[in-house]
Amino acid sequence: MRFSTKTVHGHDYYDERFGVFIPPIYMTTIFEQPDRATGETRITDRGTELKYSREENPTVRAFEKLMAKLEEAEDALAFSSGMASISCLYIGILEADSKIIIPMEAYGTSIQLLLHLGKFGVKTVKVWPSTESVVEAVDKSTRLILVETLSNPTLKVLDIREIAKVAEECGSILVVDNTFATPVIYNPLIDGAKIVVHSTTKYIGGHNDVLGGIIASSKETILELWDWRRKLGSIMTPMQAYLNLRGVKTLEVRFEKQSKTALEIAEFLLEHPAVEEVLYPGLTCSPYHEVASKIFKKNLYGSVIAFKVRGGRSRVIRVLRNIRLIKASPSLGGTESLLAYPVISAAKTIPEEDRLKLGITDNLLRLSVGLENPEDLKEDLDQALGG
Repeated sequence: MRFSTKTVHGHDYYDERFGVFIPPIYMTTIFEQPDRATGETRITDRGTELKYSREENPTVRAFEKLMAKLEEAEDALAFSSGMASISCLYIGILEADSKIIIPMEAYGTSIQLLLHLGKFGVKTVKVWPSTESVVEAVDKSTRLILVETLSNPTLKVLDIREIAKVAEECGSILVVDNTFATPVIYNPLIDGAKIVVHSTTKYIGGHNDVLGGIIASSKETILELWDWRRKLGSIMTPMQAYLNLRGVKTLEVRFEKQSKTALEIAEFLLEHPAVEEVLYPGLTCSPYHEVASKIFKKNLYGSVIAFKVRGGRSRVIRVLRNIRLIKASPSLGGTESLLAYPVISAAKTIPEEDRLKLGITDNLLRLSVGLENPEDLKEDLDQALGG
């Protein structure tokens, strides 16, 4: 089954009695226990009990099966948000004295939560977001390595293959947050990662109207984390699963369109007199173009662009106030184009000293390109930048 077919049919749902092949919303908290026909508790396809929707739900399970296929994983778990999946991952895998390596540029709350887990003895090592720095920091004492396929918000690209080799040698678990790349252009598990996480709120759901998170991995890992999800109560709701299932059907066509428009917009911004710098791995002048072209499929680089405006914070605020078609909002991957200000959103919890080193400055903006006509987006950006 090829990728676009998986996005439509990968849930495997079929109700023989009614001939239904669209997964319905099983809006129920409880299931019959025991089964009146057998006298036994119903068992799911992965060997867990089906009795309570905090543990298992058929709509959620359909979405999990589909996402496992897209990420070339044996199984997957769906969560109420991206951070719910990250939280379950940390709590389920890390122990007192566990050492975890994370680049100092990553989603701020992913880093913040790790630092808070220090009170339980978790040791967080923040490194420069480069392949070399991550590889150098890994040793036999490293329990977990968490990296993003494209860093948030300046879009640095690490060579996952090289990091995976070192992680394997040291017996460390490599986790890749694949939210920004999506399985359309990259499958980290194929390159040696052990676990993939997503905020499905972004490209997977794709319409800026539903939260969600995913962990995809081996059957053994998923079963271990399933029990932690059960105890933490962080499962995705049936309505969330339904909306994510609906959204993911168009993932490939949306991502391709958005990525192509993003490259066009990045090239436009590169020549704009009000723009100081454009950060986008799809540009041939990007220092990350080579590694991105090596690991990403289809010559696509995602729909997120970062750029720096001349004039500092006051000019940035004017741009955010002047945009009309594009909306000032902190998310990405949806149908509407969004302009985010990282220092007050995704990177807000990164220490200022680290932000400055990383180039997350007061004049940095992050643009998530939607499905609008590129000419309309250029016109809106031009008037906002010049206003």
